[in-house]
Amino acid sequence: MPDRSDPASETDKDTAPGWVKPVMRLGYATRGITYVLVGGLVILAAWTGGEAEGTKGALAELRDTPWGRPALVAIAFGFWAYALWRLIDAWKDLEDYGHGAKGVVARGGQLVTGAIHATLGVSTLRMAFGGDEGGNGAESLTSKALQMPNGALIVMAVGAVTVCAGLYYGWKGIAEKYKDHIHGTWLTERLDPAIKAGLVAHGLVIVLVGLFLWFAGQTTDPDQAGGVSKAFATVRAQPFGRILLGMLGFGMLGFAIYCWVEACYRVIPRLAGDDVTTMAARAKAKAKATARSGLRQAGAG
Repeated sequence: MPDRSDPASETDKDTAPGWVKPVMRLGYATRGITYVLVGGLVILAAWTGGEAEGTKGALAELRDTPWGRPALVAIAFGFWAYALWRLIDAWKDLEDYGHGAKGVVARGGQLVTGAIHATLGVSTLRMAFGGDEGGNGAESLTSKALQMPNGALIVMAVGAVTVCAGLYYGWKGIAEKYKDHIHGTWLTERLDPAIKAGLVAHGLVIVLVGLFLWFAGQTTDPDQAGGVSKAFATVRAQPFGRILLGMLGFGMLGFAIYCWVEACYRVIPRLAGDDVTTMAARAKAKAKATARSGLRQAGAG
């Protein structure tokens, strides 16, 4: 939380637009819906032995349902809401990352994810109105990048950054860093195992996508690149692949739960009141209470 005695913190809080929270909630809720579709299709593919779909494939499946096209329009606006949240978050530093090296990296990551989801919104809207889905977007973009000066190095750099992003998701889940920004309630604590599993599973998928890009740049072969669907296919090709793929599908559902928890219970440090207790603060309080209880019992013995 920012220092309440710091006038600059109060100014930042007062100038943050009031629509930030509802836009944030809409964005995270939309991501949750998308990953329910992805996770459900992955589990189905693992069960039937079929091909697992990535985000684009899952949205294409939705389009073919009776209410699919209106749903895609709503999802497109949800992606734009998430993009707007990420951009305004980075601009206003609503999560109090600061202006040091770590803060610059964190806010830069927010800008990148904002741009990615803005693009996803455009492609989803085009899909809703029958636009060309563009085949394998990762291969197409990689091919264009490789034709640029130092294109191979650029693709390898993007791959390395993507791998780091995936590792961050996994570390965030394992180290429980997400608890710093989620309101501690009975429900969020019960959903904690699903949140952790979802972040680790999502991180694994992102790492695989990054590795595909790295190898594409290293070999100057755009066919080596691939998106989420190729990551699922790679897992499926491993020994006991259908079991691993099913586990990854449930992990995607866990990530959907994480997104919905963020939508409902995310704490924005520069907009939160002093009375908000995060999951991390609640865990620390429980640990202290347990330690005090243990000391009392030891003293009584």
